[in-house]
Amino acid sequence: MQKFYKRTTGCGLLDENFLGKTVDISGWVNSRRDHGGLIFVDLRDRSGFMQLVFNPDFSAEAHTRAHSLRSEFVISVTGKVVERSPETINDEIKTGKFELAVSGLTILNKSKTLPFALDAENIDEELRLKYRYIDLRRQTMQSHLSLRHWVVFAMRAFLHEETFYEIETPILTKNTPEGAREFLVPSRVNEGSFYALPQSPQLYKQLLMASGYERYFQIARCFRDEDLRADRQPEFTQLDIEMSFVYEDDIMNLIENLFAYILKNLFGMELALPLPRMTYDDAFDAYGSDKPDLRFDLKIHTFTDIFKDTELTFLRKILDKGGKIGGLYVHGKNFTRSELDGLVEWAQKTCNSGLVWVRVGENNTLEAPVAKFFPADFFARLQTVCPTLQKGDTLFLIAGDYEDAWTYLGRLRMELAKQLNIIPEGQLHLSWVTDFPLFEYDKDSKSWNSKHHPFTSPAGDWEKQDPSQMKARAYDIILNGVELGGGSIRIFDKETQHKVFKLLGLDEQAMQDKFGFLLEAQEFGFPPHGGIALGIDRLIMLLANAPSIREVIAFPKTARGHDPMMQSPTGVDDKQLRDYGLKLIHPKK
Repeated sequence: MQKFYKRTTGCGLLDENFLGKTVDISGWVNSRRDHGGLIFVDLRDRSGFMQLVFNPDFSAEAHTRAHSLRSEFVISVTGKVVERSPETINDEIKTGKFELAVSGLTILNKSKTLPFALDAENIDEELRLKYRYIDLRRQTMQSHLSLRHWVVFAMRAFLHEETFYEIETPILTKNTPEGAREFLVPSRVNEGSFYALPQSPQLYKQLLMASGYERYFQIARCFRDEDLRADRQPEFTQLDIEMSFVYEDDIMNLIENLFAYILKNLFGMELALPLPRMTYDDAFDAYGSDKPDLRFDLKIHTFTDIFKDTELTFLRKILDKGGKIGGLYVHGKNFTRSELDGLVEWAQKTCNSGLVWVRVGENNTLEAPVAKFFPADFFARLQTVCPTLQKGDTLFLIAGDYEDAWTYLGRLRMELAKQLNIIPEGQLHLSWVTDFPLFEYDKDSKSWNSKHHPFTSPAGDWEKQDPSQMKARAYDIILNGVELGGGSIRIFDKETQHKVFKLLGLDEQAMQDKFGFLLEAQEFGFPPHGGIALGIDRLIMLLANAPSIREVIAFPKTARGHDPMMQSPTGVDDKQLRDYGLKLIHPKK
């Protein structure tokens, strides 16, 4: 049976302009308090809360019916907006000076007891995702998705003013080797053929530049069939941007102004521009990461030279193979022996690497598990790298292949920062990392892969260099140690694109099969262009100070890619498979 209701305004929008007026509001019963003659209900909707007062003097019928109200009942009420008495004013909510004297009540829907309380803490995530439509009622989740809306709205407003067109690109597209594993979609009409879900709109946005649109953006849905983690989902959203006739600075300046616009308009924050920039090589050498967290100053130092004549066998073997020794220098923290042993154990478990600590004691004596192997002048040698080294300071050293050792040191840097509590809360630090390698070597397949993607333009005299030395015209923007997005100037001529494909091991047939349309387009007046993509989920996660992107996505998957609410993915029956010309072959156990 259809139940009649009206709605004048939202619960959280009632103010002094409504005083003395009769209004109709609707929402969920957040709480109910029975004070004998009076019943108080906090009514909640998206806009906020309003206290309802059921008094038999106002309406005996509504007062009687209010006895049956329970949490999460959906109701509609009619009443007069009145001022609360001074001692009952609630300054924690916008409507805390007012209440609604209810004269009419309609129960639109009842609710069973919820599987968890909306104000509970440490709710099992699997349970939250199973009942996501309930979880999304929680104030934290409402705040996160509201923030997401306003950030995306600000992006659109800014780019509209910058004369960009918002253009949608296909979701069903072509399977192309761009780096990540793709989701495949079988075609019933074209039996035996498959679409792919886009890892990003990369090729389409480049083709839009060939079409003369010059300034494109899209709030794009992207899909990658990869292992998941806190800031990764099988489907995610990015702000996708492409521009014609631009250089790196044009794109980077645009993005800096975009962030300044968002932070100013949504948070009242002034962003100091230009943002700091560092090359990939400098970032990795100082921080062991291509996405360094620069909110705190703890850099990696190179100690290779001071160990050049070491008698320590394990270090000698590493150095003889061309390895390096790096370390982190912690000043003013007197680590206990149990804390040091804990860090050694952490390094072994997390990095599968040995960690050597060296502590400065009285009279510049050095304490370390391997101290007896140090030469007499070792403290003086250490001071050539760390001039301010003094009593109570501690060094943490890792040795190995440069790439591996510095990656481990980067992880140790973050672990030490957490233990030392030196990461500032509530601070946003944006920066750029530039001049990435064009390729990275895969030791397993013994082949070169693109560091970003195969359409990234090489830098400088790249053809005269070994692939290990080639640089890309690429740039990433980093926020608090998280890669928010990356972009590059693209290849726009067929000859260069052909040479890059060849270095990646593609033969002529593979080039035509996978990218023939792109190579052909590059022969029909393809303009120079470049772009960037920003991870919206990651950005909202950081702005909301949430622990993972699952907290800022309405309906995410678990860390295993499962949807407990919809119970997906699911199997399909043989008839459905036959419609697509498919047969499921179970792997042997």
